[in-house]
Amino acid sequence: MSKIFYDCLIEFGVVEAEIKKATTTPEEREELWKIVDDTIHHKVLAFLLDKLPIQNHSEFLEKFEKAPHDENLFEYLNEKIGENVEELLRQELGNLAYELLGEIKKGSSKAK
Repeated sequence: MSKIFYDCLIEFGVVEAEIKKATTTPEEREELWKIVDDTIHHKVLAFLLDKLPIQNHSEFLEKFEKAPHDENLFEYLNEKIGENVEELLRQELGNLAYELLGEIKKGSSKAK
């Protein structure tokens, strides 16, 4: 997994513990983490593009594609959106963590 600029905002310790409880093999854990990682990525990009004025979409996506790890993307987004993007994303990711936790628990109880 490569580093992405918003990784510093992700705190999924509870989700990790639930994944460990819900899986029995390293392969299952890896597959579930891939789903979680993909879900986070899609949710973050959709959230940012919803907030970002449409005329800045292409420029942001080009910057992101060239350097997905560059934390200066926060500065760019803060300027273009006019809000504290880190705080907005922190809230959004917190909500997502609860959603994922619920889905993992639901899937785990169905498998039993």
